[in-house]
Amino acid sequence: MAGGHRLLLENAQQVVMVCARGERFLARDALHSLAVLEGASLVVGTDGFIKAIGRADAIQTLFSEETFEERIDCSGKCILPGLVDAHTHPVWAGERVHEFAMKLAGATYMEIHQAGGGINFTVEHTRQASEEELFCSLQQRLQCMMRAGTTLVECKSGYGLNLETELKMLRVIERARRQGPIGISATYCGAHSVPKGKTATEAADEIINNHLPKLKELGSRGEIHVDNIDVFCEKGVFDLNSTRRILQSGKDLGLQINFHGDELHPMKAAELGAELGAQAISHLEEVSDEGIAAMATARSSAVLLPTTAYMLRLKQPRARKMLDEGVIVALGSDFNPNAYCLSMPMVMHLACVNMRMSMPEALAAATINAAYALGKSHTHGSLEVGKQGDLIIINSSSFGGLQSTTVWKQVSLMICQVPLSDESSGQ
Repeated sequence: MAGGHRLLLENAQQVVMVCARGERFLARDALHSLAVLEGASLVVGTDGFIKAIGRADAIQTLFSEETFEERIDCSGKCILPGLVDAHTHPVWAGERVHEFAMKLAGATYMEIHQAGGGINFTVEHTRQASEEELFCSLQQRLQCMMRAGTTLVECKSGYGLNLETELKMLRVIERARRQGPIGISATYCGAHSVPKGKTATEAADEIINNHLPKLKELGSRGEIHVDNIDVFCEKGVFDLNSTRRILQSGKDLGLQINFHGDELHPMKAAELGAELGAQAISHLEEVSDEGIAAMATARSSAVLLPTTAYMLRLKQPRARKMLDEGVIVALGSDFNPNAYCLSMPMVMHLACVNMRMSMPEALAAATINAAYALGKSHTHGSLEVGKQGDLIIINSSSFGGLQSTTVWKQVSLMICQVPLSDESSGQ
């Protein structure tokens, strides 16, 4: 049928679809053979969704009478799905560069935390910052992420620890979500730390009795949209019982469970997450064998954060054990004042080198599996007809150019996103 106003990406050396049969995630043997087309073209419609993918000659014949708003010659290049960053803390004020010297001198994360640094330092500055200041800095960070190929990102609150500031952060995230162009999955993380003067039980009571009902009220009025609930389940922060209470209360409101667990100490967080039907559990440096098995059975995804283990000199998450056991492994940058990484290609590179993931495993972890961790793999994470047309083009003949040693060079990368029409956005 004749028509127009579509994006045509033609004659690519390689189109890495990642999935081709509507899979919501990839695990075990499926990670060894990603869906790839050679000498292919791709069409995106004016509604922002992919309309066709196939051999270049077949697409040329099928759309010979079409006119396109834009045509991009991808000869010698590779087209991939837009990258998905499944774990970030991008809304905050107050640089913590001074803590780097403390880390180099041997101070642990919790020692810095107990000395008034870490989260507490950022909380103080974030509370003082205006909403406009936080929005402007968030926009700059999101632009940097997008320039590195990220087209969908999870954004957490969590540097407020009181209702007023947590809502301020969520309003900033909502404003960024509505203005685009990067896709956002919003996470309430009011249980990121125990506020000064409170016990974990008291903080959990405050969240359950005051924070979550307010989120429900604002959500029903359409003022903010929150997708996930997060808790920092850790020794000296929120114990297993407080974590359970908060997560279950959030789940009862319709939020996806997506939380920090088993990072610094073995807490049996993975077992708890599997029991509660968590969509995702992050960190997992100290996860038990039983926790890994439970996550695999429950199909709770593991969001691994190689930047954190690198920065804090922690032992690496046992990615190979998780992959071999059938866990759905995803990746995130953990961007925050303590781990300042905005690049998913760098995260993938670290995952390959330090966690011994293969390049196909790392790509799936940063696309379809990361989208699954956010409950969005039905629309994001692979290049398939009917999915959102978020994609990147790299000046390389294969996807390995994105995450191999060329990551240290200037990799030419183009991000293509056709905005969804008002009728089809669903957001």
